[in-house]
Amino acid sequence: MSTTTHTIHNFSAGPCILPPSVLEQASAAVRELDGNGLSLIEISHRSKPFVAVMEEARDLVRSELNLPDHYEVLFLQGGASLGFLTTAMNFTPTDGSMDYAVTGTWAKKALKEARKMGAAQAITSSEDSGFNHIPELPGTSSASAVHITTNNTIYGTQYAGDPVVDKPIVADMSSDIFSRPIDIERYACIYAGAQKNMGPAGTVLYIYDKRQAGKTGRDLPSYLDLELHADKDSMFNTPPVFAIYTSMLTLRWLKGEGGVREMQQRNAAKAACIYGEIDRNPLFNGYAASGSRSVMNATFTAADDALTPLFLDACNAAGINGIKGHRSIGGFRASMYNALPLSSVEVLTDVMKEFERTHG
Repeated sequence: MSTTTHTIHNFSAGPCILPPSVLEQASAAVRELDGNGLSLIEISHRSKPFVAVMEEARDLVRSELNLPDHYEVLFLQGGASLGFLTTAMNFTPTDGSMDYAVTGTWAKKALKEARKMGAAQAITSSEDSGFNHIPELPGTSSASAVHITTNNTIYGTQYAGDPVVDKPIVADMSSDIFSRPIDIERYACIYAGAQKNMGPAGTVLYIYDKRQAGKTGRDLPSYLDLELHADKDSMFNTPPVFAIYTSMLTLRWLKGEGGVREMQQRNAAKAACIYGEIDRNPLFNGYAASGSRSVMNATFTAADDALTPLFLDACNAAGINGIKGHRSIGGFRASMYNALPLSSVEVLTDVMKEFERTHG
C-alpha cells in the first residue's frame, strides 16, 4: 500500500484537515503567543500582537486571491448560516430581488433565509434529480444579483469555474475557497466559513466589492451591516481570535506551498486519483454526474448496499477517518481539502482495490 506521514487519513467534510505545521503553531500560541507572555486566547483583541494577526490574515487573503483595492476583506462570526441572511440584506435593494441557484442543501437554506427579508427566488434547481449535478445558469437575470453555492459538500458537486451571468454574483465558497484561482471581478460578495478549507470553526470570511455595497436603501441591523464591520476593521465586537489566528497560519502555509494555483494542481491530481478508481472499480458507483463532480468532495456508493458497512470497516482498519457519506444520500464521501496529501487518497484507493479483490 501507499504510505503517508499521517497516522490518520482525515477525509472529514468539516471541520477540515489542517497542515501539521499549522496545528503545531496554533497549539504553541494557545500556551504563549510569540513570546508575549500571554496565551493567544488571553490577550486583548485590540492589542498590537492580535491587530498584527488580523492585518496579516486580511493581507494574505488579498495577495492569494489577487484582490483589487475596491474589495474589502472581513473576518466575522456566525458562519455561512448567518451569511445567508447577511449577504441578502447587504446586496438586495428594497425594491429589488436576488436569484438563487439551488444546487444542494446549503443553497436551499440560503434561499429560505433570504425570503424572510425580501424578494428571492430560485432561478434554477437540481433538486428533482437529487442534487446530483450543477444545472446550467441562465445567462440573464432580472434580479439585482445572483447567488450560488460554488461547491456542495453533501452531494459532491461543484461549479467547474466562475459562472458567467449578466448580474453580480454573491457566492458561498465555504468548501472550496483557496482551492483554485477565481475571477474576482465577477463577484459582488464571497463568503466562506473557515472550517471547510481554511481553519477551525468560529470565523467566516467575507470579501465584497465596496462599489456595490451600501446601495440597498435598508436600515440594517448593526451586526449584519458589512460596511460597519469594515469601518471597525473586523472588530465591531470581540473577534474569534483563535479561529482567525489559525486561518492566518493556514494562509501562510498556502502561500509557502505555492498559493492557489499550486493547490489547484494538487487538488486535480487527488480528484483524478479517486474518481479514476470509482469509475474503474465495479464495487462502487459515483453519485455526482461526471460533468459536475466536485474536486473537494467525492461522493460514491457501494454497488451492493450490503457491502457498505464492510467497506467502512476496511477503511477504519486502514486509519481512514470521515469517509461515511452524509445521511441525506448515504454511501461514502471523501473530502479532499487543500491540506490532505495525495498519499492519503492513494491509501483510500488501495483499500478500494483490495476490497474488490476480497469481495468482488
